Amino acid sequence: MRKKLIPIATVFSLALTGCAFGGESGAGGDPGTLRFWLSGDGNQGGGFAAMAKEYTKETGVEIDVVDIPYDDLRTKLRNAAQAGDLPALARVPSVDPLWADSLLDLTGTAERNKVKADLLAKSSKGQVNALPTDLTAVGLFINKSLFDKAGVPYPKSAEDQWTWDEFTASLKKVQQATDAKYGMVMDGSSHRLRSFLYQYGSNGFGPDAGGAYAANPETTTGLERFKALNDDKMMPRSVWLSGDDANALFKSGRVAAYYSGVWQITDFSQNIKDFEWKSVLMPKQPVRATNLGTNYVVGYDGPAAEKTAEFIDWLYTPENYRKLCEISGFLPVEDGIDVKYAANKEAFDVYNDEIASSGPIGSLQMRTELTDAYRGKGSTDDPIKDETVKYLNGDQDVRTTVAAIEKKFTEAGR
Repeated sequence: MRKKLIPIATVFSLALTGCAFGGESGAGGDPGTLRFWLSGDGNQGGGFAAMAKEYTKETGVEIDVVDIPYDDLRTKLRNAAQAGDLPALARVPSVDPLWADSLLDLTGTAERNKVKADLLAKSSKGQVNALPTDLTAVGLFINKSLFDKAGVPYPKSAEDQWTWDEFTASLKKVQQATDAKYGMVMDGSSHRLRSFLYQYGSNGFGPDAGGAYAANPETTTGLERFKALNDDKMMPRSVWLSGDDANALFKSGRVAAYYSGVWQITDFSQNIKDFEWKSVLMPKQPVRATNLGTNYVVGYDGPAAEKTAEFIDWLYTPENYRKLCEISGFLPVEDGIDVKYAANKEAFDVYNDEIASSGPIGSLQMRTELTDAYRGKGSTDDPIKDETVKYLNGDQDVRTTVAAIEKKFTEAGR
């Protein structure tokens, strides 16, 4: 069903942009056709394209979905903004300060459709200008064949969830009883490392009221433990220090566990044939937490703003949003959405359980980066990974590492 939009004054404030947008089917083109730029829809089942066709059948409004290579999308949007030719809407991995002031106010859509409050950040005007489309979550996979061969149990529910001490002890048993070369491998990514630190009680790296970024002592404890795991016995140092492919190492069948994320489910289902894998609950020590990522739908101001806002609101209506999640295999961003996954339901259930148990810390990175972008701040650098690599390589101690991360985040945020 199509929902009537509650008028939002800022959506139609075309004078702010000077009607500068040009071109066909964009923010300033034919308001009967909406250009929708995104990346990777084909790899995710074509969910947005399918919903766009359904919307056209229902309303007569044409949606021109343009799938752009991921590495080109940011540049293409920046060039379009400078040329006054932004599309009507886009699905983006982040908000660019260059065009942040051109975004529609989507607060009403978020509230009406119960987008999870922990996933939202507001601009200085108090507006929600970017809506998460789906969630990526850090999670754990095991080589079930190796665990079964070794006779080592693994958690079946939160009631018997392991700690990191119990988990690593289990991995050592698997290594001793099988031909596993390594106990585990973790992607060389700060996205993964953040969740590891959260599980040790870290408060992450977030700004205080004055804009200074600081970490608590538990962050130091977590980093020390992570370094101890990178010993070329439990974990291969080559992944973090030399860029070796963690995914390929796990697929070799000689790694007992892989600390990665939900995006691996489809790949493993299609490409792992030599052993049985399973998605299981991550350890806690003592906190249970994941780290979340997302892509955002944004609408751009211009003559087609009203129709753009109507389409976005329609897309996030629970019935339509559920269809999108089912087609694309998305973890939902709205409360009360029961997604019927066509395959790997058990694996997706594990991730939804991890998300529900994480609390606000799981989305801290998302909210902080989005808030910084609204303020025209932020950085493409990755201080957590860059400084952790120096620590793992023995170039600096843990306290220097934490202090350097805090300093870089503070400078970028201000």
